[in-house]
Amino acid sequence: MQLLPKSSTIINDQEITIVHSGRDYFSRLEQIIDESIKEIHIQTYIFEYDAVGIQIIKALQRAILRKVAVYILLDGFGSRALSSECIAEMKRNGIHFRFFSPLFSLNSFYIGRRLHQKVVVVDGEILLIGGINIATKYKGTPHERPWLDYAVQVNSPIAKLAEQICRDLYFKKKASVFRKKTSLLKDPNVTEIRILQNDWLNRKNEIYRAYIHAIEKAKVEVIIVGSYFFPSRKLTLALKSASEKKVKIKLILSGNSDIPLLKNATYFFYAYYLRNNIEIYEWDKSVLHGKAAVVDGNWSTIGSFNLNHLSSYASIEMNLGIHSKTFSEDFQLHLSQIIKECRKIAPDTIDKKQTIITQIKNRICYWLIKITLITITYFPYKRFMKLK
Repeated sequence: MQLLPKSSTIINDQEITIVHSGRDYFSRLEQIIDESIKEIHIQTYIFEYDAVGIQIIKALQRAILRKVAVYILLDGFGSRALSSECIAEMKRNGIHFRFFSPLFSLNSFYIGRRLHQKVVVVDGEILLIGGINIATKYKGTPHERPWLDYAVQVNSPIAKLAEQICRDLYFKKKASVFRKKTSLLKDPNVTEIRILQNDWLNRKNEIYRAYIHAIEKAKVEVIIVGSYFFPSRKLTLALKSASEKKVKIKLILSGNSDIPLLKNATYFFYAYYLRNNIEIYEWDKSVLHGKAAVVDGNWSTIGSFNLNHLSSYASIEMNLGIHSKTFSEDFQLHLSQIIKECRKIAPDTIDKKQTIITQIKNRICYWLIKITLITITYFPYKRFMKLK
């Protein structure tokens, strides 16, 4: 398969490319579908039947005509708006389709454990993984900028492993238990690409561990892109400890959020973070949906994992952990440019806006979000215990 994207990093025969939301992601996705030969897996949280959804379905139908096997697994809650007519059409055209965990199943009202990963694997050779769902808002329109988000395209043998993971999930095979300890930030001259998974019910907590480990080992700078940012106490303490060791911490957070309640809850953290010399930048040019980090220009992660309770303990998530100085420095440079377009939050700005009323409002939102996340997360535990 001949596909050489621009801005690629080729190291040890592994091609790693930062992919941006907008035309970059969707033109790339359509191209790799059109060049597929044997098998395509698409697993995502949201698939909307809009202009972008139709574009991708047509590309998949062309692949079917070439005798390519196509498997689509969508989250039963995130993609619940997909019409039965659209699903029937895909199945008639030969696309293998199913929902992961419909909201209502035979034995429970099932909320918490969602298929939140966004993964495309083609022919066991090309892996496209990130936070970008299949919907027009991620591509943008002539009048609106796309939601800010990222993915990574990897042309590497690691795609074969991702394909096996997708097959196991689609065909409901038992997931393997994660036991190996995460190791990161080794020799800067060594390149390593790892698939990181979070699936708490199957004892996989690799992404969260990777974040904590990378922050604890950081020496110079940590940049985090955090949509739906609602950090755990452990993560907050790790960031605080790193800052005390003179590591520069920069958080790129949502200036415009599609969940206003969560935005107010996040404000609750601002004063504490600023007091601990953690820099906060708000992206307000569009909705921020990215989930990524760069540590010391040496290690990067990009994927579907949000820094909150739901991603850590309920949803199925997938990131890539990329230990590559070349790739990480390129991504770090890009995020530095994004920061220049952001609004920096300063302590005096917080003081001016934090009236008694707003403080009470933010505190209420904080507790509402916290209770909601814990409650939603409880459901899969409840169901899991029933099925054991």
